Order: sequence, then C-alpha cells, then structure tokens
Amino acid sequence: MIVPWQEIPEENLKSLVEHFVLREGTDYGEQEISFEQKVEQVLLLIKNREAVVVYSELHETIDIKLTRSLG
Repeated sequence: MIVPWQEIPEENLKSLVEHFVLREGTDYGEQEISFEQKVEQVLLLIKNREAVVVYSELHETIDIKLTRSLG
C-alpha cells in the first residue's frame, strides 16, 4: 500500500528517509555525496513522485521504492 508522503509527519518522513539512506549503503560514484545530500535527494524524489513510501501489511514494514520499479 502506497502511503501519501503528505500524510506522514515531517520528522517521521525525514527519519524514514535517513534510515533508508543508511540501509542502502555507500555510493561509489565519481563524486562523494554527503549523508545530508543523499537524504535531500531522496526527499526530492518522493516529493516529485519519482519514489513512494510503501507499507507492507503482510510484513508490517515500511520502505521507499522508486515509482518505476512498481510497474
């Protein structure tokens, strides 16, 4: 089930994104990106509907998924 990000309190959304960024691991791209920048990038993806917050009733978990991967 997709959870509208607007219905998640701002502090909770930021915490969710921070946990997501930490779980996703290190970025080995050409440029090193700070943790704060990664969090801002994911928040922007969510707000631009390129990523969504997904709740699994079966597993009782919440995650962030790219919109294109849900198709």
